[in-house]
Amino acid sequence: MASGKAYVIGGGVAGLAAATALAERGISVTLFEAGPQAGGRCRSYFDPAMGAMIDNGNHLVLSGNRAVNTYLARIGAKDALTGPEQAVVDFVDLADDRRWRLQLSEGVFPAWVFSRERRVPDTRPADYAGYAPLLLAGRNATIGETVKDRGALWRRLMQHFLVSALNTEAETASAALAGSVIRQSLARGGHASRPRIAHPTLAAVFVDPALKYLEAKGATVHLGTRLRGFGIAGRAARALEFHDGSITTGMKDAIILAVNAPVAQGLLPGTTAPDEFRAIVNAHFKTAPPAGTPAMLGVIGGTAEWIFSFTDRISTTTSAADALVDEDREALAARIWANVAKALRLEGPMPPWQIVKEKRATFAATPAQDAKRPGPRGPIRNIILAGDWTRTGLPATIEGAIRSGETAARLAAKHLRL
Repeated sequence: MASGKAYVIGGGVAGLAAATALAERGISVTLFEAGPQAGGRCRSYFDPAMGAMIDNGNHLVLSGNRAVNTYLARIGAKDALTGPEQAVVDFVDLADDRRWRLQLSEGVFPAWVFSRERRVPDTRPADYAGYAPLLLAGRNATIGETVKDRGALWRRLMQHFLVSALNTEAETASAALAGSVIRQSLARGGHASRPRIAHPTLAAVFVDPALKYLEAKGATVHLGTRLRGFGIAGRAARALEFHDGSITTGMKDAIILAVNAPVAQGLLPGTTAPDEFRAIVNAHFKTAPPAGTPAMLGVIGGTAEWIFSFTDRISTTTSAADALVDEDREALAARIWANVAKALRLEGPMPPWQIVKEKRATFAATPAQDAKRPGPRGPIRNIILAGDWTRTGLPATIEGAIRSGETAARLAAKHLRL
């Protein structure tokens, strides 16, 4: 039986995962979120320019994401993700309008690389073996140092895949983190690599069901409540200090700090954390996609890297987008729409649009920045860290965020039993 109280600071996916995991154990939990809505970067909102609900960004998960599947099953949303029954992804190269479909084998043996119809055009089976060193790469190695291929496989798949997964330029990104992603997806075969997309919105899948679950479990959720600091004494947090008051805490209470790295460092000076970040740019267009358009289309040679098609809108994502964040919004929308129109063979003027820029979307997944990621335990005994920027073994992904929340919840539950 718990001898103290559990508090979760931060209502992003990591915080929601931690709070629901604690609630599942029968532990009374109180969650505080500084913003007016939960979800963090995984949020949805009504956009007046679009006249519709849109997502802050497009977050892709894979069928083999264990933590995601566990979390969604817990909150009653295990069937909320959509995607193909097999691990297939469509691509277009804008340079020559060449189109192909990548189709992975279901099992671990990569039979697909021996089929010209199923692998990347102009590649050979031997090309794929050149990426095996990523699976054994050390923490100080970059992808550029580890992989020598710069041919068709690199340009038409792997560079695209790795930039998207790590949100960092592939040449300078961590080979170890890349290897971790591949080990848990492509290397496990198609059954673990089927793309899954939140439908109709991110909030409808990852956030709203979690809040309903917490309500049903008797948890308390405070939105629009920003933590100002901790009252620290004797290596323990003795108070949660808010702008309108404070809550006294004791050594027997467990506090999960599930905020981003800069906020965590502000609340806990001396916390080691990544301090270099990369941008993501998402574009949304209010128009229905043509019939037969794949739900997800990889774009080679364009500003848009991925096109996601929903019933009422088309969205794009560009990772490692630091070069785009200062561009004029309308000019950027027009350039991205030109990519979309060519890729989907659309005609006519650009529809109503919205550009969402996140300058500090994720930490830079370089070896140096990965080394700065802390574990869940810090010097304050009753404070546990969570977030995709902590040491999850993965880059900054939804899977990593949820894993961190699960880990924090286990440590908090153990602390409460002491």
